[in-house]
Amino acid sequence: MKVVLTGGKFNRIHPGHVWLLKKAKKLGYLVVVLAHEKHNSRGYAVPAAKRKKALQDLGIADKVVVGSSKSFVGVVKKHKPDIIVLGYDQRLPDIETGDYIREKKIIVIKMKKHGTHSTRKMKS
Repeated sequence: MKVVLTGGKFNRIHPGHVWLLKKAKKLGYLVVVLAHEKHNSRGYAVPAAKRKKALQDLGIADKVVVGSSKSFVGVVKKHKPDIIVLGYDQRLPDIETGDYIREKKIIVIKMKKHGTHSTRKMKS
């Protein structure tokens, strides 16, 4: 079975997140990486343990982990995905990660926007 990796902050889970997770799950064993608290600095940041539990409670992901405080490439190396799924508003975080993904021939799928859902709109 293919390993599929996706990630994000997931401060407030909305239908767009659920849609993305379900689409990613159809591709294989789904590992969701939560942004480390160091990289989740907006004023409405939710603690990692709470975000992890909320994602686990959805029952979509096979595994939910908190990412590294140092680099995303370490997470990719650890979980060895065949596929990385990015949200419509995401990009690879750094050149090192991009180089590693190309070297290992990991497939990157960028999802289209689904609906008008946005965590920023839920902020208030």
